[in-house]
Amino acid sequence: GDIVDATPDAPTLTFNTIGRHQSRLVRTRISSNLSPWLSQCSLDDPYTVAVSHGEGRFVANDEVLAQLIANGQVATQYVGENGKPSMDLSVNPNGSALAIEGITSPDGRVLGKMGHAERRGDNLYRNVPEHVPGDKFMPIFESGVAYFA
Repeated sequence: GDIVDATPDAPTLTFNTIGRHQSRLVRTRISSNLSPWLSQCSLDDPYTVAVSHGEGRFVANDEVLAQLIANGQVATQYVGENGKPSMDLSVNPNGSALAIEGITSPDGRVLGKMGHAERRGDNLYRNVPEHVPGDKFMPIFESGVAYFA
């Protein structure tokens, strides 16, 4: 939780592997709900969220990735229709390591994610077919308010 200078081994966000901006809906799943921000979500719950970024690729070395997984800090991942994480760019639009879309601090109180869970509301996705799987309402704000209130 300390603010420190970046090192060559520090995880970071960098340019998408395709080298350009991505703006579309993606499917994610809850990989860990240890964070208060995800307390109203269940493991493996699918969500459809908007992404819009040119520098959204999460990268970290194998040691850091293993530590994040062991600590339950990999909060959300990009998944295909089968609900499994994928490195395929049709699923993982920026090429994030392990298809990671969101991580948390070790205590779970800080959540960082690429998808825009705030982009929701009636008629917002009227042009998206009803059969697109995944709930478009991820209750991260309600979960956070319930925890921090």
